[in-house]
Formats: sequence, structure tokens, C-alpha cells
Amino acid sequence: MTDHKENTNEEIINEAAVEATEAVATTAPVVEAVAPATQAAAVATPVAAAAPFAPRTFSNGPRRNTPGGRDSRGGGRGAPGAGGDRRGGPRREPRAKPEYDQKIIDIRRVTRVASGGRRFSFAVSLVAGDRKGKVGVGTGKGGDTSLAVDKALRSAKKNMITLSLTKTHSIPHEVLKKVGASVVHMMPAPGKGVVAGSSVRDVIELAGIKNITAKLRSGTKNKLNNARVAIEALKMLKKPRAHSK
Repeated sequence: MTDHKENTNEEIINEAAVEATEAVATTAPVVEAVAPATQAAAVATPVAAAAPFAPRTFSNGPRRNTPGGRDSRGGGRGAPGAGGDRRGGPRREPRAKPEYDQKIIDIRRVTRVASGGRRFSFAVSLVAGDRKGKVGVGTGKGGDTSLAVDKALRSAKKNMITLSLTKTHSIPHEVLKKVGASVVHMMPAPGKGVVAGSSVRDVIELAGIKNITAKLRSGTKNKLNNARVAIEALKMLKKPRAHSK
């Protein structure tokens, strides 16, 4: 009885092994058949070429649902009724022309030693004039350049002189003046323009003189002294006569 059961179990196991072998044998050709078909499809259908990279473009045209082609952050150039700048604010009015033109001839930093350490300031020398016969030289000191320039401009206005020029915008006669180490010689030169150098030229141009020859007879390069000697020379000018040209 026991031998019969063992034989039956062995037969069942053998039958199961045979069925499994047949199933594998039956499935393998299908896989092999599918694989060539897949390879053939891959060969027959080439891989689509990658689309060329298209750079992103931005349109300069008007945006949708926005008046004048600008967004809601502010009215731009194209916004209707916008009389302002690019940020949408009111348009700035042009600055008023200053009363006097100015030219900085010298600027330097000054160091002062105090108990707490070194303290720095700025010294500015400038020439101011209206180009119509008024000119002056001034100096100023301040903690920053803008403050020093303002002080120098006020000083130049206080020291302003008024000239009497000829009809040709020249001086009526020659002058020779010395201030400190600076010596200047000015001569009328109708039709020749301004022939001068250093800070003397700045004084002449801001005074409105258009035809003159000025020569520095000294070797000093101090711009402030040269400007001052030019002012003192112009002070010596007499009122031109009626027949002066």
C-alpha cells in the first residue's frame, strides 16, 4: 500500500515536470518570434530625429488686454495719455539755467591733524561768469566737494567785477599786471579769437571776451594765482571810447 502511494506521487511529480517542460518549450518560440518582429519594426521605423532647438523669441508687439502694449505696472511710452517717463510718473521739467556759468580750476583734499585723528576736507577754486561782462574768482572749503563748490560759488559772486568791452568783444587797451609771482600781459586782438592758456583763459571766456591775446610772463603754475592776476588785470581796464572797435 505504501509502495503504491509512493509510485502515485512520483507519477504526479513526473507529469507536473513534463507539463512544465512542455509549457516552457511552447512559450520560448513565441518569445523568439516576437523578438525578431520587434527588431524588424525598430529597423523599419527609424527613430524620429530630434527636432532642432528653436530659440525662444520675445515679441515686441502689444500685450493682450493691456492698453498701449504695456502691462499694468505703469504706463509706458505707448500708453495713451501718459505724459510721464518710463516708470509712469509725471515728466520732469527741464532745469532752469543757472545765473552764472562756472569752471572749477583747482580742487584738492586738505588733511588736518586733530586730537581725535586726521580730518579731511576739500578746497575748491573756481571761476564764475555770465559771459556778458561779469566774472569773479572764489574759493571754498567743505567736508565734501559739493559743499566746497557751493561756498566757492558764493565767494565768486561776492568778488564779481563788471567789464566794459568794445563792440568786437575785446578789451579797449593793453594791460600788464603782477600779483604775487604771477604776471600777465593782455592785448586786444580783434578778429583773432581767444589766445590764452591756463586759468587765464577760463577767466577770459567766462567774462565774455572773444578777441584777446593774454600771455603769462611768469613761470608759476599756480592756477588760483593766475586766475587772480587775470581778474586784477581786467580791473585796470578803462571804459572804452566811443570810437573804439
